[in-house]
Amino acid sequence: MANKYVDFISDAHFLECIENLHNSYIKAKEGISKRKFYSNKIDTIKLTFDAKFNNLSEESVIKNEIMRQMDKSFNNSIGTFHEQILGGINGYEIGNVSGYDIKATDDTLFADIKNKHNTMNSSAAESLFQKLARYADTYKKAKCYWVQILAKKSFCESWSGDINGKEYSHSRVLKISGDQFYALLTGQEDAFFALYKALPLAISDFLAGIDKLETKKGDSAISEIKNSIEESDKTIFDQITSDNFGYYLGFNEL
Repeated sequence: MANKYVDFISDAHFLECIENLHNSYIKAKEGISKRKFYSNKIDTIKLTFDAKFNNLSEESVIKNEIMRQMDKSFNNSIGTFHEQILGGINGYEIGNVSGYDIKATDDTLFADIKNKHNTMNSSAAESLFQKLARYADTYKKAKCYWVQILAKKSFCESWSGDINGKEYSHSRVLKISGDQFYALLTGQEDAFFALYKALPLAISDFLAGIDKLETKKGDSAISEIKNSIEESDKTIFDQITSDNFGYYLGFNEL
């Protein structure tokens, strides 16, 4: 029987990967309490411009700001999603904190996956090259890849050059874009595109099969701020400004 979503992993595995990502999303969302939201001072001057220039309500602007903060903690989970998807391809497995993200079961491939091409500084890049080179030296038939899921172009090439002031090269250490890595592991040239096209349907199917209360769980920051407003009778921005800058000259009048 043909798969419903993509050809290179089972439907059950695809839905399990979505479930894991959804759990991470809910966890990140629930983690934004008022205290966490306030951990970096909230710039209500900027938020006032955001509201007025974009014709948005104060609550909408705050919800957007909470989403922006949540996105920082959720972003790493996207890389994990790709690891889990790729680990479900026949002949490959995920590392589970083994030093690599993906490897071939016959030890002919090792890979470290980054969701974006610009997530490493020079020290991190040097450390990654050295790690991949050690795998290549240990496993003489292995090719070792730095995978950039979201790269600036489509490529698969030798990774060599000056890193942190040192010259690095290895015949079996490479860097590769997400589309070409998906193609390499699946043998399907458009595998990454197929994943993209299948996601909306697979996500909808997953959400249709879970408790709707799960999808409604959210951050507590906005509800905590609203509770404060009920007591103080302030606007949302005034309440946040008072909470963050009540010690500034004149701000005790809010």
